[in-house]
Amino acid sequence: MPSARRVHDLTALLATHMTVWPTSQLPVIEPIAFIARDGYSSERISCRTHSGTHMDAPAHFIEGGTTVDQILPEQLVGSMAVLDVRPELDGDIIPAKALQKHWPRGKHPNFVLLRTDWSRERAPTKRYLYDFPGIDPTGAKWLVQQDVRGVGIDTLGIDPYTNSAFEAHKVLLAKGIWILEALDHLDALAEGTEYTLIAAPLKIAGASGAMARVFAIER
Repeated sequence: MPSARRVHDLTALLATHMTVWPTSQLPVIEPIAFIARDGYSSERISCRTHSGTHMDAPAHFIEGGTTVDQILPEQLVGSMAVLDVRPELDGDIIPAKALQKHWPRGKHPNFVLLRTDWSRERAPTKRYLYDFPGIDPTGAKWLVQQDVRGVGIDTLGIDPYTNSAFEAHKVLLAKGIWILEALDHLDALAEGTEYTLIAAPLKIAGASGAMARVFAIER
């Protein structure tokens, strides 16, 4: 019998007061029912749809863009490659040349995830919140040319915090390319290996994005 394929969970644990985007409301998860008292357990959650590991749909920055519930299932599952861009970080910029250098030769993945290992530093520190790296507009345009369906990163945003115009977001989302942010455990994936990615955002009506459970399956 063939062995089961390993499944990597790339999702950060969604928890009360976890570290999120600097101006975002902190998530609050509280119990509202207890087995001992009510015979069942239940919780209430209060947070923005872009909390923890989440997906940005085109509607996040593009007026009239696709909302998260309108993204077709076949756009959420496909081949994926991880690009370990750590050696080429230029301050808080992931330059286009880093994407080009680490692109899998002879392959055309549906999705790419950018490894910076920033998730290892998840904490309410100035460095984690404001100094994280992201791609510049040139890099975003290059990814569009590779005909990807989605791009992910293990930082709080695909743009560095210093790009207040969110240019990379706009370049990608304008082309219908969704974005995963605040991924975790990318260090468990091997560059040069092809995976099957499953990105499953909550199906929230009319939302610009949603928290997502994300898996990479070894082929």
